[in-house]
Formats: sequence, structure tokens, C-alpha cells
Amino acid sequence: MQTSKSFRVDDFIAGWIAGASSVVVGHPLDTVKTRLQAGNGYKNTLHCILTIYRKETVTGFFKGMSFPLASITVYNSAVFGFFSNTQRLISNYRYGDGQHPCSMLDLTMASMLTGLMSVSLGAPVDLVKIRLQMQTQMVLAGNLHLAGNMSNGTNIRLRSVSIPSQQQLYRGPIHCISSILQTEGLQGLYRGAGAMILRDVPGYTLYFIPYAIFCDLLRPDNTSSPHPCSIWLAGGLAGSISWVTATPTDVVKSRMQADAQLQRKYKGVLHCIIHSYKTEGVQVFFRGASVNAIRGFPMSSTMFLTYELSLRFFRGL
Repeated sequence: MQTSKSFRVDDFIAGWIAGASSVVVGHPLDTVKTRLQAGNGYKNTLHCILTIYRKETVTGFFKGMSFPLASITVYNSAVFGFFSNTQRLISNYRYGDGQHPCSMLDLTMASMLTGLMSVSLGAPVDLVKIRLQMQTQMVLAGNLHLAGNMSNGTNIRLRSVSIPSQQQLYRGPIHCISSILQTEGLQGLYRGAGAMILRDVPGYTLYFIPYAIFCDLLRPDNTSSPHPCSIWLAGGLAGSISWVTATPTDVVKSRMQADAQLQRKYKGVLHCIIHSYKTEGVQVFFRGASVNAIRGFPMSSTMFLTYELSLRFFRGL
């Protein structure tokens, strides 16, 4: 698995396995988070959950999961592989030894570079996932708009318009990508990338550093490896911290990416922030924070535990 002293392939493989496990655990709450942040008509988290269940059954929580399951495994592989190998490269450059323990500054640099790199892969993945999660509501909103306004200014009663409850814009991930490329071009797949950079650069810093700190605190001594329970707890706490602090920029990113070409209302990141603040107040930027905190723990604990155990398995071969 090891190709050189400073570059290892097993970090990428372990990241791929960790990504798959985290998607299965976290996708239902990710759907709730996206609906709360980019949708309308939900009073709170519980109301959102009950509404999705009543209108779309359990399958509604897993809408759009096939694409993240296929793509986030690759994304996580790149994130964990890049972060771990960047740590070793920094240690090799600064101390002449890739195995030298990283300082807090080294960890911060590796985390920020990982966050920046992640956007190139994560922006299209997130956009397609959000469009698939939001498509039922997007069609409904479009039909309501058409029902309420005619070109001659005449209003039509909403009850006179038949709206199919299960109408969909996209048949699946491939159709979604194809439609976006046709209507918005390649740049359409990176809509919201600016907000994603604002989220992920500090977000990954507040992800990997707390994890390292908690692992050190929970480790009985400096020579032993962290116990699996310690890894699980440290990963979960790090995930909750990272996701809660990233909620304001995550709201902006979700709104930018859910903003379809036919119903576009945001000109850019700054316009989205100003418009959201003027229409819904400062509290809108913390919408979904509770879901992020709850969802962040099982997703990240599962991810870090699977990653670390996979590494131990590969390096024990």
C-alpha cells in the first residue's frame, strides 16, 4: 500500500470506505437539512421530518442518495488521502521526516488546503444532490407561480390547477447533470462554489483539528493508538463542531445550488446573503443548525472510525 515515505495509497482507499458508510448513516438527516435551508413551508425540524414522511413516505428521506453514494466515496477518498499525504509532505519539508508529528500550524495548513481542494470535487456533487432532494418542491413552486399569474395579468385560483404530487424535474443523477449542462453550461455545476469555499476552508480546519485534539485527550498515553471508542467519540464531536460553525455558509451554499435556472433569484453569493437577511432576518443563517449538530455526530463518528480501522487493517497486512 505504501509507494514512498511521504505518499501512501491506503489513505485514499480507507477514505473511500469511510465515505460510503457515512452517506448511508447521514443522508436522511441531510435531506431534512437541505429542505429546511433551501425550502419553504417548514416550521421547524420535527415539522419538516413529519411533512416529508407524510407526503413522500420513508423513501423521501433517501431521495438523491444514489449519486452521493457513488460520488462521495470518491470525494471522501480524495479528502482523507489528500489531508494525510499533505501532513506527511509538510512534515517532510519542515522536519526532514514525513513521520514527524505535525504541529497545530501544520495541521491548520493541511486542513485549509484540503478544504480548498475539496470544492473542485464537492461542488458538483453537492449541487446535483441538492437539486434531486429539492426537485419536488421546485416543481410545485413553479406550478404555483404559473397558476397565480397569467401573461395578461389575470389571476387564476390555485384550486383550479391540477398539480401532480410526484412530478419530477430530473429522472436521476445523470439526467440532472445533463440538464444542468444543457441549460447552464459547465459553470452551472459549480454554482455556489464560492459559498462552498467559505464553508469548507474553515470547516475542515474545525473538523480535523478538534478530532486530533480529542484523540490526544482520550488517549491513555502518547505511545498507544486511540481506542475505537475514543475515535468514535472524537470523530462525532469534531463533526458536530464543524457542521454547526459552518451552518451560516452552508445555508448560503444550499440556497445558491437549489436556485434553478428557470426560477433564479440570486445573482451571486453576496446577493444571496443580503436577500436572505432582508427577507427572513439573521436567524435564517442558523436554519438547520440543530440538524447539522445531530447529523454531524453519527456521520463523522462513523467516518473516522471506519477510516482508522480500515487503515489499521491495511497496514497490518
